[in-house]
This record gives sequence, structure tokens and C-alpha cells, in this order.
Amino acid sequence: MHRMATSKNPFSADASFGMNYQMGPAGSAGGAATAAPPAAPAYGPADLVFDVTEADFEARVLEASLDVPVLLDCWAPWCGPCRSLGPVLEKVVQSLGGRVLLAKINTDEAPNISAALRIRSIPLVVLFVGGRPVDQFVGALPEGQIRQFLDKHLGQLAPAGSPVDELRQAAAEATDPAETEALLAEVLAVDPTHAATLMDLAERAIARGDVDTAAALLERVAPDARGDRHPALLKRIELAKNRPPGNAAEFQARIAANSKDFEARFGLAALQVYEGDFNAAFDQLLEVVLRDKNTDPEGWRERARRQLVEWFAICGDEEAVSRGRRYLGMYLN
Repeated sequence: MHRMATSKNPFSADASFGMNYQMGPAGSAGGAATAAPPAAPAYGPADLVFDVTEADFEARVLEASLDVPVLLDCWAPWCGPCRSLGPVLEKVVQSLGGRVLLAKINTDEAPNISAALRIRSIPLVVLFVGGRPVDQFVGALPEGQIRQFLDKHLGQLAPAGSPVDELRQAAAEATDPAETEALLAEVLAVDPTHAATLMDLAERAIARGDVDTAAALLERVAPDARGDRHPALLKRIELAKNRPPGNAAEFQARIAANSKDFEARFGLAALQVYEGDFNAAFDQLLEVVLRDKNTDPEGWRERARRQLVEWFAICGDEEAVSRGRRYLGMYLN
């Protein structure tokens, strides 16, 4: 395992591709990296194992993982353990016959993704499912441990072409919210423990203010299938149960009279989050970051940054989070 410095992501102060994901040590090393600069390793068929770059990361990893789990192998040409791990990953993925894909990214050529994933050591392998990272390991693990790592997650997923897949696909394509929820309910009729569906329905219940139903759905999610999304949804339930003090109209009037009334912006943002309008809340706190030039750690600017980072982690609107992170990064630089 080789320790490496990360470059700063220009789009975010605490970036995670809008996926509510915090990286940290989660595996064991498989040897020390060497400085020899070999060519990129040779890998298998393009449909199962392929290279990705920053340009096609979203399509080939995030979007692809909506249909089939994707392992992202973060490597570099100078990393010795990366060279030993690559063929093992290829062997395991090919043996699974399409149940998982292997995407490889050269971290030297992907500074923004390296920063967003907070890569500190390589090889790092991240598993993406449903457009989100759900687990990871660091170091050149042996084949048996890699299979155990994958089995833990693949065992929770229905086989391709199953009724669950078809129902979830139909739900994703439905334009009527009631129809979407009905289709997701059918998924639970087939598989009452389907974690992603339980959390999808919980998120929808939170959005319409039915926090009791949301809490009951989240209680049904198996502990080993909860990932980072589960605690984020619990935090949203907590926010929805506790209305912040103040009146939105009064806060808006104060802001109209004084654009630097940061207390009013915080109050309005808290009410907007309570009502589920994260996008509007982000805008209020981004204005604080933009307008307040005080660098005091306890000042309004830093408080707004910390609050934004906390809300980014629980917001279910990935587009709003991505936009918020991008502007936060620009305003802080």
C-alpha cells in the first residue's frame, strides 16, 4: 500500500460526487509500493473490465452502477501492489459472469476524482451500486477476501432479469409519484428486505412529511445493508420532526433590507431544510460564504461552510448537492 498526497478538488471543499460518501481507511495493505514505472496492466474483455477517465467516469461508473455493481480500481503506474492486485480483480470479476464490472482509473491522471474520493492510499477499490459508493477496501487483498467482500453485497442484489429488477426499472421510468411508490411497494412484496427499495420509499415518505412511515421502513433495513444512506435518512427524519424557530417571511424581509443579515439567512435556510427545499437552503448559506470575508473559525463564513457540508451529506437531491459543492468550492477559493 502506498501513501499518496491528494490534489485539491476545485469544485468542492468536501467533495463526494454528491453521493453522501465519506472515505476512510477500511482495509489492510498488501505490500509496499515501488517507484518502478511499468506500463498500465493488461486487462480482460472490454465489456467486463475497462479503463475510465474523468471524462467518462459518470457514464461508465456512476450510471453503469444503476444497472450492475461496478468495482472501481484506483491505481497508478508506479504502485507495486496495484500491479499484483489488478489481475486478481480481473479474475474474480470475470468468474462472476457479468454480475459485477471492473473499472480502472489511473489516479495520476484523475486528480479531481482522487480528491473527491479522498484517496490517501492505493490500491483503493470502491464498490458502486445504484449510482453510489457502498463499500471499499485498501491494499492488495488475496482472492478469497475479495470474493468475500463482493459476496457480502452481491448476495443482497436480485439476479439480473428478476421481477425486482423489472419493477425497479419501471419505477425509475414512471412519471407519476403515486405509480412509482406503487411499483416500489410491489418490489417489497417480492423481496420484503430489499434495502435500496426500503430506503427509496423512506425517502419519499420523508418528502411528503410522513416521518413515522419513513422510520418504520428504515427499521426494516438489515444493518449490514445500510451503508451511508441509512444514517443520512435518519438525520432527515430528525430534521423533519423539529421545526426551527422563526418565520420565513420575516427572515426574507430582513434579508431584503440587509443582504448581510447572516443570522436571518441561517434562520431561513433552516426552515427551508425543514420543508425539504435543500436547494434554496444551500443558496442562502452560499450567499453567506460569498459575502462574509471574515476567516474567523467561529465566524459566519466558516459556520456556513460546516453547515453546508453537513447538509450535503443528507440531501437526497444529487443535482442540488453537486451544484452546491461546485459553488462552495468556487467561493472558498
